[in-house]
Amino acid sequence: MAKEILLFTRDDCGYCAKAHKGIRELMEENPVYKTLHIREVEETREPEFIEKFDYYAVPTLYLGGVKKFEAHIGMGYDEIKTAVKRVFDEALD
Repeated sequence: MAKEILLFTRDDCGYCAKAHKGIRELMEENPVYKTLHIREVEETREPEFIEKFDYYAVPTLYLGGVKKFEAHIGMGYDEIKTAVKRVFDEALD
């Protein structure tokens, strides 16, 4: 069974929009990704929950409680999509 993926985002985040686009494309390219359990946490709506996690930027992905990806300034769409795919593939292992 795949581990839970936590996706930390903000509604006003351009990099998060790139991650969302990448997730949609990845799920179209490989329907098995649609079986993954992804919990999206929007920072401004769940401030108490996010305090438990060590990250600075969004989007950030945790897999099974371990940080696997954290965006940084200047990341392009392809780089973000590739990072998301790595996390998805690891979740399926």
